[in-house]
Amino acid sequence: MKRKAKAMGLKRRKKFKVLTKAASIKVVILFVFIAVVLIGSWFTVVRMPGKSFAGDLPKLTQAEQVLRDELRQDVDRIAGSEIGDRNYMFYENLVAVANYLESSFAESGYEVARQSYEIHGQVFDNLEVEITGNKKPDEIVVIGAHYDSVVGAPGANDNGSGAAAVLALARRFAGKETARSLRFVEFVNEEPPFFWSEEMGSLVYAKRCRDRGENIVAMLSLETIGYYSDAPGSQEYPLGLLNLVYPITGNFIAFIGNLASGNLVQQVVGSFRSHTQFPSEGAAMPSNVPGAGWSDRWPFWQMGYPALMVTDTAPFRYPHYHTIADTPDKIDFDRLARVVGGIERVVQELANGKIG
Repeated sequence: MKRKAKAMGLKRRKKFKVLTKAASIKVVILFVFIAVVLIGSWFTVVRMPGKSFAGDLPKLTQAEQVLRDELRQDVDRIAGSEIGDRNYMFYENLVAVANYLESSFAESGYEVARQSYEIHGQVFDNLEVEITGNKKPDEIVVIGAHYDSVVGAPGANDNGSGAAAVLALARRFAGKETARSLRFVEFVNEEPPFFWSEEMGSLVYAKRCRDRGENIVAMLSLETIGYYSDAPGSQEYPLGLLNLVYPITGNFIAFIGNLASGNLVQQVVGSFRSHTQFPSEGAAMPSNVPGAGWSDRWPFWQMGYPALMVTDTAPFRYPHYHTIADTPDKIDFDRLARVVGGIERVVQELANGKIG
């Protein structure tokens, strides 16, 4: 009996060792798998091509000085003291800004299309101008921004800066030929209570694109792009770990997309860095990360289109976000001009099929 019990005990120990070894192998395999996923995520989600510019910014070129003055004038017209709030609560101001944007497009030679829709007796308009591509007209690049402000704020940076940038870019492409079709769109009703609702202007627009079967190959949403700080610690992030990867000084422009738009983010960041001397960061992350899905690229994601946001990161840097203090004097127009000039070169490559 003792010999039998000893043999059984030996057998159990051998079996336990085998099972332990198998379990250890599984753990190793699991860790290797996690490591591969993390490394893959680094290269596709966080690591971007090229290198972010560092050091003193070069002197503004003459073209950038002209662009700076133009942006200042448009932001003042969109969000200055004569307008203030522009939204469903201050409807006349919203209409006045829409009319100003329309006339500005028209002065550059565009035929402006209004996409109008009604909410509780008020008519709201997305404004669109288009350059039809001469080689690949069915491939469409959309550059857009919302022109409304949140209730209680004049919205100079959010999003007068983006709306003015769309105007400036449209002016610079007026009369030019592009391989792809290029659209400049000013969206209405991005702010609450329409945010992420069926009445959000960019969702109304993106749904129409999908219903028409349009092939949008890239969408860039310009969202709060005018505030920069060189103070250490001026940049915050929605997830604590991100400050281990990204700068904590808020002097850069960011390009943010969802995972499905990762290739577009990579190409756009690579393009920007190749020709623009300005700090830049990029990320493709899950759309449920706080801030990642905010603004007008979200509706395009819902319709299956690749889209990204160009931003100064808004509430994670800008102390006047959604406040009465969001006025034109808070915008750094020198840096805004550098950024918009860089975006112009990116759009040129998108519109001619070199990226995207």
